[in-house]
Amino acid sequence: MIKIDDLRKHYQDDAVFITEHAAERARQRGILSRDIRSAVENGEIIEQYPDDYPFPSCLVLGEDEQGNSLHVCMSEEGNGSRIITAYYPDKSRWNDDLRTRRRDSI
Repeated sequence: MIKIDDLRKHYQDDAVFITEHAAERARQRGILSRDIRSAVENGEIIEQYPDDYPFPSCLVLGEDEQGNSLHVCMSEEGNGSRIITAYYPDKSRWNDDLRTRRRDSI
């Protein structure tokens, strides 16, 4: 099980990388790398994906530097992590708490 403190430590150790795809999608969505880091530093893990390949991953809910809710999907690779994607949650797909998916959107 991934722990948020481990992901934060990877940031402290400068061991968080962003995939090319994630960087492009974040750019398209107007999300800066510092917003992603902010979300991880103030956020919480809301979903775990232990069977993801090649490394387990999780979904973090946090806030960007402006206080907007942001979802960040990232891997846990032992000595580092990769940002897989980041997006502003669509309220039509998430309950008001932005932690649980709407049943009708699955």
